[in-house]
Amino acid sequence: MSLVLERLSVIPSTEKEEGKVYRACATLCFALFFLLLPVLAARAMEIQEVTSPKGVSAWLVEDYSVPIIAVRFVFGGGSTQDPPGKEGLANLMTGLFDEGAGPLDSDAFQIKLDDAGAEMSFDETRDGIYGSMRMLAEQRDDAFDLLRLAVNEPRFDQAPIDRIRAQILSGIIAGENDPDTIAQNRWARAIYGDHPYSRNDQGTRQSIAAITQADLRALHKDVFARGGLHVAVVGAIDAETLKKKLDMVFGDLPAKQTLVSVADVEPKLAQHVEVNYDLPQTSLQLAWPGVKRKSPDFFPAVLMNEILGGGTFTSRLFEEVREKRGLAYSVNSSLINQDHANALIVATGTRSDRAGETLAIVRDVVKRLAEDGPTEAEMAATKKYLIGAYAINNLDSSSSIAATLVELQLDDLGVDYMQRRAGYINAVTIDQVKAVARKLLSAEPTIMVVGPPLAAAGKG
Repeated sequence: MSLVLERLSVIPSTEKEEGKVYRACATLCFALFFLLLPVLAARAMEIQEVTSPKGVSAWLVEDYSVPIIAVRFVFGGGSTQDPPGKEGLANLMTGLFDEGAGPLDSDAFQIKLDDAGAEMSFDETRDGIYGSMRMLAEQRDDAFDLLRLAVNEPRFDQAPIDRIRAQILSGIIAGENDPDTIAQNRWARAIYGDHPYSRNDQGTRQSIAAITQADLRALHKDVFARGGLHVAVVGAIDAETLKKKLDMVFGDLPAKQTLVSVADVEPKLAQHVEVNYDLPQTSLQLAWPGVKRKSPDFFPAVLMNEILGGGTFTSRLFEEVREKRGLAYSVNSSLINQDHANALIVATGTRSDRAGETLAIVRDVVKRLAEDGPTEAEMAATKKYLIGAYAINNLDSSSSIAATLVELQLDDLGVDYMQRRAGYINAVTIDQVKAVARKLLSAEPTIMVVGPPLAAAGKG
């Protein structure tokens, strides 16, 4: 597969030659993909639901093929819980969990982590605070004890706070002159208005400076509770041992979270946002309505999105924008599902002098799919790909399996979802996809253009 990636980095100069290379790469990728399918099927996973004596639940996949244990967990909340004027609080907090905990200051904690042969990380999204740990099975006692300290007793010492704050502030200052950062901030405000989703997770110069040690402790207390916790563990550990570790790490946390209520929000459409810079390449981003994860329209929308722009080498957008006309190196569409908002996003970049043409073609492709729907051939190929590619995209390592299992828990899909998923996809009819295409893609999108101003005729 690495040979394919190497070839993609050296693209011939003419559009005809480029098309040949992409078709050859696509053929090779699909050939390798179908060769891998029997191997993946043979590695069917058994997911166990484990509950500790203190009531902490986790999904476990035992795997002793390598002496590694991967842990992934999430607490609901995320950057939406940043108080007004303290934006960036959750992001700053996630940078401090391995900077000292319990009796160990920052240096001592890092040394212990190295001695245990473990990797620990925390990160935030708009809707959650995530933690991960990867450890050697033979040193799991030391590793789990360090995770216990980080989760329950983060020190939030002033010196690490100041150091991590300075790093974040440096990024904020750099972003003030970065077209992409400026554009994404404007995009979020245009789409979400005053909703917490419109805020930059890093915060601002003023908000990051205003955060105190007391703010960090308060957010930790409010978010880190068993009621908002989901855990997945993959690797060389049995269920009984895991129960003890779950109680050790999470069992003494408060029972319930104290979260600020966050309203649902519909993305604001039918806007035209221009971020004008004298750049040789223009970035285009378009937003249409999305679908909720539990909506009956979800799987029809998944197939529709894959046909539109989700398929790297096979989608309509790739065919019309990249393959036929060479207007962009990449073009894609994505269904975005968050706790409080959903959208379908199309993104691409092109030469600035052809931005208007590219935008018009994107809109025409979307319009035709909305009006006519997919073909039977597209439906069959897309179903086959979506069913087969799931394991390759989500289950290729212990860490990725653990991450996937956490997301399945968040979506309340059940331990047997992977077995049921193919049935959901195969059950989708072409009429359902046509209906969801009309429903979502007939709306007037919000469009953002990052680059030189578009001529009026080029706005699509």
